Amino acid sequence: MTEDQSGGGLPPAARARMAEIRRSGTWGSALSADEFSAIRSVGFEPVGQVLGAAVYNIGYTGGYSCPGAWAGYGGYVAPYRSITAVSGAGSLGSYNALVRTMYEARHKAIDRMSAECAALGGHGVVSASIEIGRFPAGGLEFKAIGTAVRAPGGVELRRPFTSDLSGQDFAKLIMAGWVPAGFVLGISIGARHDDWLTVNQTSWGAGNSEVVGYTDLVNQGRHDARTQLERDVSRLGAEGVVVSSMDMQVRDRECPMQEHRKDHIVEVTIMGTATVRFAGPRHPAPASSLAIMSLDPQRRQAARIKLGS
Repeated sequence: MTEDQSGGGLPPAARARMAEIRRSGTWGSALSADEFSAIRSVGFEPVGQVLGAAVYNIGYTGGYSCPGAWAGYGGYVAPYRSITAVSGAGSLGSYNALVRTMYEARHKAIDRMSAECAALGGHGVVSASIEIGRFPAGGLEFKAIGTAVRAPGGVELRRPFTSDLSGQDFAKLIMAGWVPAGFVLGISIGARHDDWLTVNQTSWGAGNSEVVGYTDLVNQGRHDARTQLERDVSRLGAEGVVVSSMDMQVRDRECPMQEHRKDHIVEVTIMGTATVRFAGPRHPAPASSLAIMSLDPQRRQAARIKLGS
């Protein structure tokens, strides 16, 4: 029997593993040699590999109704334009319920990874990644994995930071006077009915022309994802974000409201590390110029002639 995992706490197996790592006096990591050297160069050291996971059953997703099937009775009777429904707006036909679940699952996995970091006495997690895979018994597994690091002699943080930056990029950030605040996400799913204009613009005889409906779908999805990313940054009290990846997937489906018609769905995901300034940049003092004298007699003679000596 194990304790309830409805919260972000660690299961007994994870607590036992953290205790074993502390007793052993050793550490493991997923860092390359270059990453390890970069982290050590700015006063940090690895304390262990950390993991957070959550398995979710995806039930109600939203998006069951069409956001624009009413547009001119499927687009053939009257030239009414369709609309784009994005999850952030929570409007009719949007996938707001699914996106909320995606956020909740990812944040829970990140929180559990952060809790393992705290159990090892770490100040934060670097080179973290989030993976999503199908669970054999059903549902989706959300997994966050990274390397916990600490600065010996540093003050204890109320909450360890999380970051998907590589060891080298983490070192550059510290040298520039910035510190990671946390892993942040921007997720949006948009849906749009293929209205009369979209059907005409994608027909064989349309020629080279913009498909206005698809352009609007992509723009609205990207904009909504950026808005959600900004909200995630504000949630952590950070000043900005270093974006590491932007992914967009587009698919179509049979319209649930109109036979023989299609809707298009776009899913946009943005991931990055929120950052906060803590000091001025640690730039080394500029080195003085170094005079170099050539050992080639002909070059020395040419230099004398040029200088007029």
